Amino acid sequence: MVETAIGKHYHTIVIGLGAMGSAALYQLTRRGRRALGIEQFDVPNDMGSSHGLTRIIRLAYYEHPSYVPLLRRAYELWHELEERTGESLLCETGSIDAGPFGSAVFEGSLRSCELHGLPHEVFTSTQLRRRFPGYQLPADTMAVLQPQGGYLRPERCVIAHTAAAQAKGADVHTRERVTAWEPKTNGVRVVTDHAEYTADHLVICAGAWMAGIVEILKGITIPERQVVAWFQPHRAEYFMPGSFPVFNIVVPEGRYYGFPVAEAPGFKIGRYHHRAEIVDPEHVDRDCKAEDESLLRDLVTRYFPEACGPTLRMQSCIFTNSPDEHFILDVHPDWPQVILASPCSGHGFKFASVVGEILADLVERGRTDHDISLLRLGRLQTKPTRSAESST
Repeated sequence: MVETAIGKHYHTIVIGLGAMGSAALYQLTRRGRRALGIEQFDVPNDMGSSHGLTRIIRLAYYEHPSYVPLLRRAYELWHELEERTGESLLCETGSIDAGPFGSAVFEGSLRSCELHGLPHEVFTSTQLRRRFPGYQLPADTMAVLQPQGGYLRPERCVIAHTAAAQAKGADVHTRERVTAWEPKTNGVRVVTDHAEYTADHLVICAGAWMAGIVEILKGITIPERQVVAWFQPHRAEYFMPGSFPVFNIVVPEGRYYGFPVAEAPGFKIGRYHHRAEIVDPEHVDRDCKAEDESLLRDLVTRYFPEACGPTLRMQSCIFTNSPDEHFILDVHPDWPQVILASPCSGHGFKFASVVGEILADLVERGRTDHDISLLRLGRLQTKPTRSAESST
């Protein structure tokens, strides 16, 4: 059935209903826009990047200080969504950013706290262990504790945004795969394996599938296999939300992130760029291997020994990385009715609420009052393109 034959037309179509797409759909519908969200899997699902039971949110941001104002707005919008839906989505545990003195993680986190006036404390490794006994980091480690850090419940966040959008009139189509799209004089045409649709605007939030949908992103958005594991603590009291902040640490073995025991049994840990496996999202190996487990267990044994009991759970996901590991949020350089949102390079989920607002702004005005100059596509393109203004 071709639905356009009976007049199925939308103000905006959103492709992909993970973290960013579900938030965009919600923000568009709350502004009164008739919108369709298309997801090739279920809502939520564990095929991309918007699952795993817990995702870190932190205000101290070593990656770049300009993320902090976006995070402040993200917190406001997450709390607003909680009030609107009655869901508990964000749990504050405090966050630790740690590494050797002079490391980018420690210094960048401290700088972002000082620049933006964020409450924080600074610890040596010994002081950190005394305060939070679960941590046993190298002697040269310095740590920033920011008390507003914590975790989001990603599956519940995606559900909350999607359900709130539906309550405002959004159409949601799952298990429907986009096979083509094309710009038209006054909008876009989208073809799926079920139907065809037209719209005035198109927002593409397809994560690891972006390069297959958007030609100009080939070679820019790179999918990578990622694995996290949950271990049973020997001393559970050391790793509960009230006594163990989420963390982002640099040690000689690499950069790691982790969580207290929450949402599922076990202390959760992952390594950024796990085993550096570039993958095709259509054929990624989603099974977790012995080598995945041993890489994470070795780190836990060394620095979180009281958490190194039996492995309780493992799960894979996909990072989609840009060359500089910053996001892409922009108007398509050739088609101003098309908005792009990806990749998020393994640190984007916490921003989803404000990214939804930004994407709705770009749809309606071609620009946003949020500062997204760091995140525009032009920084990564080598050939001149016709660019539309997307930030102030």
